[in-house]
Amino acid sequence: MMRIAILTGNELRHQFFRKRIALTTGIEVVQSFCETAQQLIAEEITEENVLRHQHLQARLQSEKDFFELFTNTVDDKSNAMIIERGTINDEEYIKAILELDIDLIVVYGSSILKNNWLQLFPKKIINVHLGLSPYYRGSATNYWPLIDGLPECVGATFMFIDEGIDTGEIIHQMRASYQYFDTPSTVGNRLIKDMTAVFASIILQFNSLQKPGNINFHPFRKLCRNKDYSENSVDIIYKNFSGNMIEEYLNHQLERDSVFPIVQNFALQL
Repeated sequence: MMRIAILTGNELRHQFFRKRIALTTGIEVVQSFCETAQQLIAEEITEENVLRHQHLQARLQSEKDFFELFTNTVDDKSNAMIIERGTINDEEYIKAILELDIDLIVVYGSSILKNNWLQLFPKKIINVHLGLSPYYRGSATNYWPLIDGLPECVGATFMFIDEGIDTGEIIHQMRASYQYFDTPSTVGNRLIKDMTAVFASIILQFNSLQKPGNINFHPFRKLCRNKDYSENSVDIIYKNFSGNMIEEYLNHQLERDSVFPIVQNFALQL
């Protein structure tokens, strides 16, 4: 039995994640610390932010469609504690984890962990970064590839946490899957659903995983920032989806994926 702690957020996608992990045979979630949500844009709708509001509303509805029934009906075995955003580095929570005798700390959507976490739990903290490092780092890293017309660069990266931003040692990566007539939100939420199942496998097989070989990454790099989230970016992403971006990718998927290699841990049984 793998005894773990989860550091996460508290939006529907995070609730789905911790509850689904906690229901996995062979995993005991001893404690989940769930930070409250962060606000991306002002609550008041104006001509300057209407597209961003519409996009976030569509994302919220899609999360409900994917995750709400599950999160509202399953037994919650994740031992969740709701805490304020940004407080995960408070001494009381670090001390609480130290006293739990856990095997692994699992991170999805929490605030950035400070050095005291890294010093106390070396090689015991695995983060999932929703994006494919090192190609896209920072915030909303599965949003910008779809603006850049690179659906092959949407995915998830499982890594040990270090002092940098999404720069830790990579354990495994996976790409998003696509269907015709997808939207940005359906792509993102399908990825979260698939990522959660893969993360459960990583936890269960953690002690037997082998270190992946070196990857010759494409030199492309982009640092994504919340302040770049604009009306123009929303306009572009939906124009890309209403055009032939997804069809073009699906028709040349193997060729396009090969241009942007990712780390795949072949010792991992999925």
